[in-house]
Amino acid sequence: MSEDRTMASLIADLRARQARAREMGGPDALARHRASGRLPVRERVDLLIDEGSWFEIGALALPELRTKHVPGDAVVTGFARLDGRHVGVIGIDSSIVAGTTAPTSMRKQGRLIEIAQRNGFPIVLLCDADGGRIPDVMGWRFSHLPLDFKTFLAPTDGGPLVPRAAAVLGPSYGDSALHASTAHFVVMLRSASLALVGPSVIEPATGEKLTDEELGGPAKALAVGNAHAVAESEAEAMDAIAAFLSFLPSNSNLPAPVAPARDPAVDPARLAEIVPLGAKDGYDMYRVIEAIADAGSLFPWGDEWGGSVITCLARIEGQPVGFVASQPIVRAGALDADALNKEREFVDLCDTFNLPIVFLHDVPGLMVGTSAERSGILKAYEKLALRISTANVPKIGVIIRKAYGGGHFALGGRPTHPDFLFAWPSAEMGFMAPDTGVRTVYRRKIDAVREELGDEAAATLAAELRREWETESEPWEAAAYIALDDVIEPGETRAKLVSAIDYAWGVQAERVRP
Repeated sequence: MSEDRTMASLIADLRARQARAREMGGPDALARHRASGRLPVRERVDLLIDEGSWFEIGALALPELRTKHVPGDAVVTGFARLDGRHVGVIGIDSSIVAGTTAPTSMRKQGRLIEIAQRNGFPIVLLCDADGGRIPDVMGWRFSHLPLDFKTFLAPTDGGPLVPRAAAVLGPSYGDSALHASTAHFVVMLRSASLALVGPSVIEPATGEKLTDEELGGPAKALAVGNAHAVAESEAEAMDAIAAFLSFLPSNSNLPAPVAPARDPAVDPARLAEIVPLGAKDGYDMYRVIEAIADAGSLFPWGDEWGGSVITCLARIEGQPVGFVASQPIVRAGALDADALNKEREFVDLCDTFNLPIVFLHDVPGLMVGTSAERSGILKAYEKLALRISTANVPKIGVIIRKAYGGGHFALGGRPTHPDFLFAWPSAEMGFMAPDTGVRTVYRRKIDAVREELGDEAAATLAAELRREWETESEPWEAAAYIALDDVIEPGETRAKLVSAIDYAWGVQAERVRP
């Protein structure tokens, strides 16, 4: 060290370097960034976290190839409090080099993830990047990138899992998209896009010309489950992340956080009138959930993906729960491969982070036919049934109206080991709906009567068989044979669920109850 240097001069040098690191892309680049409708990364962090809680690491990092000054190697990493709880934050700085990834920035991200996972608190990912940086990742350097999938995707050391939440705030490709794919919840702006690679890579590779929106805009990302919600502003996106994390513990070894209890927004006594008795009459299952859950607590998760099943977080008497519910206004509630895959991911989320699961059945069955088979419905069904069966959190089912065939099992029917299974008096159960079942099972018998005695006699026989089938489908025999734990009045549903969840938790050491 030079003799004329003092501690004061060293501190001044440090402060100058820190100030330069906070400049991000510089005044001109930040102006262009704002003109695109996006906030600088440090303002995004401020929107997310509790004021005064920021604890940054890696601020002085620089690229390995230094053709220009890239503060922090285009990523901001640090820790903070969010609603009083510790979180780790990775924010891509797209105001410089388009937020592209290089070895140093990857090391920073990996370091943040490693510390957060080791110490058991959530990770928030602010995505806005255009993939890998050229020439930093070219040639042998790509193979040598400091990317460790043992930590980057999920911990594999046997430690607790931590929640991950991502906000997609601009064009997000490459490892930024991979970050989002690891998240348990992804919210994106309407102006954002999300895909494995961007249009600039696709056109020379395939000849396909696409805009960011056509490739991975919200409509595309939501429909395939790459994102779960859309926000109108960056502030709204940060609020969505905070709301999502409020339902989950900091890690999978802890109980889910309980909030003050609230009465439902809809009087539970109205449940009997909300649901029509006609099996083919549509209604919005969210209205049923609003008469069960605490007011203001519903948090939809992936509504635009596999829409015939609702997956949402909520609270009942302040306790976080996950609802898996038929949605009769979408294909009458019939489950396709997308619905099954969405449900499996949601069940995994709830089981991982110790949230009881409430299943509300009004399902005519699984989608069938060539289109369903080509979509992979068989494998999706098998994987879902196994995941429900192995879930360790309380699983409570309520049959609202109909529960037929594989659809019933896919919503936590008896073979998947629910802790309790209830039904309303309006419930119908069986392997097929009466009309379809009679036509399928008794087709030859009805055809023989038609041929011998005419259409009227065949219709009379079909009606008699349908009545017999309907009688067998009612909940009374199921309750008599303990296929159901009880038949309950609609207005009692919330109270029954509260008790059932409490007893289902039990005192087993492996269950992490509040």
